[in-house]
Amino acid sequence: MASLMKTCCFNFLFLLLLTISTTQAFNYRQPILSKVEGWVTRNGARFELNGSPFLFNGFNSYWLMVVASEPNERHKVTEVLRDASAAGLSVCRTLAFSDGKRYNGLQISPGVYDERVFKGLDFAVSEARKYGVRLILSLVNNWVDFGGKPQYVEWARDAGAPVYNDDEFFNHPVPKGYYKNHIKKVVTRINTITGIAYKDDPIVMAWELMNEPRCQANYSGNIFNSWVEEMASFVKSIDSKHLLEIGMEGFYGNSVPDRKQFNPGNYLLGTDFITNHLVQQIDFATIHLYATGWLPRESENDRMEFVEKWIRRHWEDAKTILNKPLVLAEFGKNSRDEGFSVGVRDSFMNKVYRQTYELAKDGGTMAASMVWQLMAQDMGRWDDGYSIVLPENPSTAAVMSSQSHAMAELAHTL
Repeated sequence: MASLMKTCCFNFLFLLLLTISTTQAFNYRQPILSKVEGWVTRNGARFELNGSPFLFNGFNSYWLMVVASEPNERHKVTEVLRDASAAGLSVCRTLAFSDGKRYNGLQISPGVYDERVFKGLDFAVSEARKYGVRLILSLVNNWVDFGGKPQYVEWARDAGAPVYNDDEFFNHPVPKGYYKNHIKKVVTRINTITGIAYKDDPIVMAWELMNEPRCQANYSGNIFNSWVEEMASFVKSIDSKHLLEIGMEGFYGNSVPDRKQFNPGNYLLGTDFITNHLVQQIDFATIHLYATGWLPRESENDRMEFVEKWIRRHWEDAKTILNKPLVLAEFGKNSRDEGFSVGVRDSFMNKVYRQTYELAKDGGTMAASMVWQLMAQDMGRWDDGYSIVLPENPSTAAVMSSQSHAMAELAHTL
């Protein structure tokens, strides 16, 4: 098997791995990164690690900190990171926030933190280091889940600030001040397990300003872009070592009007893939991909056509306009959708992975795709329909492992 992975017969390898029986036990491999050495950096439109091109296959497990806050649940964090590393998955995106008085909230009120939950994040970071899985840490949510910008605005309102809608998170000084305090608290945190400050730890690949930001109170995009400029500069003033990204879904705005035709359902959400990612301190671009949710009335063939165009268009813009790497930071298939099967999911992932690989061959601008999402066994209450438990899904694990090793090998040829 190892010798096959060193060939250029990428399509054959995918087909070979997909023939693994779904009843076969998950075959653990040695991690691609047995230990973390060096920082992931950007050189123009591609990532580098220790001066060499860096491509990866990644995943999302948003729940790591929250679950690790319960000592008797920490084995689930270990299981996922171990299994992901065994499949060659080398980057995980997870949250470094949980706002308000909620189950395992991190920031209970502005500037007040639950140390027990912070230690859960410390554990997740230390386990990631143990298994060689780099992290993208997201700093706040656009949505109400885990608090997000609605919680910040509520805090500001409770403090007497004249804020009237959630999007004032982006332009009122009070919630912006709360958020800057949170950035500084997390970025400068000294891990109680490793003794390393987050800002000095290369296991953290990048910071993310916000998960799926939208500012529908201002469709021009001016308010949100000013926020990106301000917050990106603030992060870099504290931590100049790590990469920084916004957390965007990829919707086009007014900067290049003809691009708006590529938005699903002609979405206009107060963000702009081009303008926002041109901010100097932003190191790479991201897109998300949920064709079924975004295009619920379209046929599956039309959705797959959209998938291909969505990825390709953003890759072209990242390469020719932004000159920055592009990461497909979220994509997946929901088990609750009509017609779902593991085979359907594997086929969909295989198509996305193939396109990622083929585009990555052209210089590495298309740097990675990150499936939503991996979970450990016995986490049913956390399942949003997208969860994949690798030991229970050997065919999916094979597809993911194939992509991981194909991307790693491809990096050596660039």
